[in-house]
Amino acid sequence: MLIIVLVGFPQISESIFTPVLPQISTNMLVSASKAQLTMSIYFIAFALGVFFWGQLSDKIGRRSAMLSGIVVYLVGNIGLLISFNFQLLLLSRFVQAFGASVGSVVTQTIMRESFDGIEGAKVFSKVGAAMALSPAFGPLIGGIVQQYLGYRNVFSTLVVMAVLILFYSFYRLPETQVITNTETVSILKVTKRLLTDSRVWSYGILIGGINGILFGYYSEAPFIFMDHFGFTSVQYGSLGIVLALASLLGAFLVNYLVNYFKSEMILISGLVFSVISSGVLLLLLSFDQSIILIIGFFLIFLGLNTSLPIALNLALKGYEDVIGTASGIFSLGYYLIVSLLTYVVSLIHNGTIASLPTFMFFISLIMLVACVNLRVKADLIEE
Repeated sequence: MLIIVLVGFPQISESIFTPVLPQISTNMLVSASKAQLTMSIYFIAFALGVFFWGQLSDKIGRRSAMLSGIVVYLVGNIGLLISFNFQLLLLSRFVQAFGASVGSVVTQTIMRESFDGIEGAKVFSKVGAAMALSPAFGPLIGGIVQQYLGYRNVFSTLVVMAVLILFYSFYRLPETQVITNTETVSILKVTKRLLTDSRVWSYGILIGGINGILFGYYSEAPFIFMDHFGFTSVQYGSLGIVLALASLLGAFLVNYLVNYFKSEMILISGLVFSVISSGVLLLLLSFDQSIILIIGFFLIFLGLNTSLPIALNLALKGYEDVIGTASGIFSLGYYLIVSLLTYVVSLIHNGTIASLPTFMFFISLIMLVACVNLRVKADLIEE
């Protein structure tokens, strides 16, 4: 439960914002595209944070790094609560994300040191489900709070959540770093290893692309369902349940399929399914029906959530000797991809329902090409 809380709260913190984007745009007198910058800046800070906390966790331990990050996260949430102009809101969002990133990189470091093989795939599928479930519930929480208490109390909710997580971690999180490196790990050497590893590149594109699609959805979907189709904030937030079901089903599929098929084959099959689903959705957009988009998004995320846990489990195989540093550098890379993709979503925002499905189709296709290329290279090496 503690692992799920720690890996989940950064995602909730990101997606709980989505129902209030139209309100931020209206109340702070900024355009919809500018309001969406609160999403892309989150991942810029998140990318820098995972690198920083990954390094720090190797030096001072997993527990101390985690608690320090949660304190920074709390400070950022307090800043959001007292922000009465858009510039301060963006700054506070940056601080919030920088602190929240500790939950991603340090928790995944703990998991990678503790599990491998089929057991690792199963554990990552469960935690992967939590990582996908948590942002799915964020819009529902944010929508309910906004509709009944006002959008500023979404920030109050984040402050309370930070305090509870801090106390929970302080009393329940042990130090899990079994071996403390006596030698300083060379960041440049580890970075060079990662940058010259085509396998790492492929998995980085995949993990960054999947998360980019997920949070691109959370950036654009409020304007599709609330502005175009007239959903209330609570109705929009309830759509998170659809993504939650896709996440759970994807996790169950991985748990079952890894017993019978190679992990790489499951990963590629999930991507193929997402490409086909997004392509069909594009063809059906002319009907302009919300139910078609909901079903289409469900199928796209079902495929993506079948691929994601496999990629997370396999990405850093062979880097166990420098896992903390490697996790930080790797996470920095793929969260920069996420930030770039969420920014692209803000750029292509045009008030229509077509931009998001088009974005999903092309990013899914790029990921599929990258992973097929990885598989072909692996087969050549084996021969």
